[in-house]
Amino acid sequence: MSRIASTFQRLAARGAKGLVTFISAGDPRAEATPALMHALTRGGADIIELGVPFSDPMADGPVIQRASERALAVGTTLDDVFRCVARFREQDDITPVVLMGYLNPFERIGAAAFAERAVAAGVDGVLVVDLPPEEAADFNRVVRAAGVDQVYLVAPNTSSERIASICAQASGFVYFVAVKGVTGDKAVDLSVINARIAETRQLSSLPVGIGFGIRTPQSAAAAAASADAVIVGSALVEVVEQHGDDVAGAARALEALVRDLRVAIDGRADAA
Repeated sequence: MSRIASTFQRLAARGAKGLVTFISAGDPRAEATPALMHALTRGGADIIELGVPFSDPMADGPVIQRASERALAVGTTLDDVFRCVARFREQDDITPVVLMGYLNPFERIGAAAFAERAVAAGVDGVLVVDLPPEEAADFNRVVRAAGVDQVYLVAPNTSSERIASICAQASGFVYFVAVKGVTGDKAVDLSVINARIAETRQLSSLPVGIGFGIRTPQSAAAAAASADAVIVGSALVEVVEQHGDDVAGAARALEALVRDLRVAIDGRADAA
């Protein structure tokens, strides 16, 4: 069983909801990333999404775009991302790590090489934002054969037929985009999307995580009532940005914010 599946199984066994946290690899520099990843787990993160820096992150809002720019400015490459995960694995062999990025860096080395290096580093899943399921069959076959889950995005306006098609290819979990727009773009209105989240859960046996626009413990608690996991990114990346090159300070602040999110999610999940 994969780390992602095991994690959701443990959460379900105790009636808990997952917390998926995102930071960008290489921000503020690659050698700092493993320490920031450990700060996330100390705070209570169940899964880490690690952003692969890219020059044109079309789905990301300004906070994560700036993080990609900072990472690229110090020369962060896909090789560095794999090294970050491998270093993280020296101390943590339990927490799943999902790479979230865009197709170009993966396509440059090829699906087979990507899958091989991902497994060697300890990567558990990949979310390729700009690879639609209609064009993903070859990539999906290669990475899943290697044991890497491929996570897909589902939007509020995705049709039922398309959700079913996406879920047929997905593994690990399904990422439900809570807002129309980019990451961190606007607040989540759960009253509008609760029915679509419920429909997605009915169309797939996979856990459903909800992200985009969840920035506070309060919004995380509300989202936890609707999905199997809550995904928080821009608020955490903003913490890293605010601390600049003070990695120790960023780690402390990340741990504190994740702990607040964890407490809020667990409190809401217990009441649900």
